[in-house]
Amino acid sequence: MTIIRHADLVESVAAALQYISYYHPADYIAHLARAYAAEQSPAAKDAIAQILTNSKMCAEGKRPICQDTGIVNVFLKIGMDVRFEGFPGSIEDAVNEGVRKGYLHPDNVLRASIVADPQFERKNTKDNTPAVVHMELVEGNTVDVKVAAKGGGS
Repeated sequence: MTIIRHADLVESVAAALQYISYYHPADYIAHLARAYAAEQSPAAKDAIAQILTNSKMCAEGKRPICQDTGIVNVFLKIGMDVRFEGFPGSIEDAVNEGVRKGYLHPDNVLRASIVADPQFERKNTKDNTPAVVHMELVEGNTVDVKVAAKGGGS
């Protein structure tokens, strides 16, 4: 039986958020490079070049690709043969702790733009929690964690 520790899940979410904030996927960059090479329009070619330049600068400087670092969506596939250890609260609480840690990282603070339950008052939580957490119970002894930050304009 696999044991998943609270601190490991928190750190995985936090590290993933930092990573996706400043790196485009390699296949995306490869597709853009091919599009740039094939593009005939000077204006479109300039736009693609700017995206590629921005992506490189973000990766090298480890700074967000976009100022809107989005609402965090976390997708968990939890194996039925997994045991959780050291969790003072729920799995969702641990994910939100990871979001908080990722967004408040002292070397790369990300823009927090999420409000608490807005039923009575719209108040920014200042740490981008709560995340949208999807959990699926699957066969096996692993936990698969996928993290996405969906921008407000997308």
